[in-house]
Amino acid sequence: GVIGYPNAAPVKAPSDAMPFAPGERLEFELRWGSIPAGTAYLEVQAVKTINGEPAYHFVLVAQSNSFVDVFYKVRDRIDAFADIGMNRTIRYEKKQHEGSHKREELIEFDWEKRQASYSNFGQKNEPIQLMQGSFDPLSAFYYTRTAPLDPEQGPLERPITDGRKNVIGRLKVAARETITLQNGKTYETLRVEPELQHVGGVFKATKNAKIQLWLTDDAQRIPVRIQSKVKIGHFTGELITSEGIRP
Repeated sequence: GVIGYPNAAPVKAPSDAMPFAPGERLEFELRWGSIPAGTAYLEVQAVKTINGEPAYHFVLVAQSNSFVDVFYKVRDRIDAFADIGMNRTIRYEKKQHEGSHKREELIEFDWEKRQASYSNFGQKNEPIQLMQGSFDPLSAFYYTRTAPLDPEQGPLERPITDGRKNVIGRLKVAARETITLQNGKTYETLRVEPELQHVGGVFKATKNAKIQLWLTDDAQRIPVRIQSKVKIGHFTGELITSEGIRP
């Protein structure tokens, strides 16, 4: 459950149009090069009411294994809340512990004023103005799953915010590909690539940095593989278990 939302009663989610539903849980094995590095999972939790509005609750958790912990411990969790029509983000929380780097971020969205307020460990920034229909990065991923994706079309575009700045996120649908994961499972997929010139951190420091995602080429759009190429090596996440997938 979510702490501190007095009115977080579950409400019924719209079911037909969305490729996902509450109860979906996807677990990934993370590798750094060929070395097992940890696990991550993506989860759609029960619908919550945030600021009087029903919202999807998306969770991303990533943690390094005991081998990697020794030199670079990762314990990350993101909770993102988007309206159930998937039009915009309503709230975003991120607890990040990577090596010696720690953050505890909260972005509160006020859509009447079209503003977002960012804080880290309770230290608040000045609110920023928002572009209509803005998503946080995690909700933007789930939005991608609802959008028509076609390699013949131009890139998918959507405003994205981290609470400190606004960008237009662009996602290129690169190709249809049949891929086989390390566990031997084969999938028909769409390979999609987000543009990274706005993204900071390790991606900024890497020439030709790249993230690629493979989503099943069907109504569910399940992410089965994610790969990133950065200065410190290749990271791969591959789907190992899935629960609560829409039929």
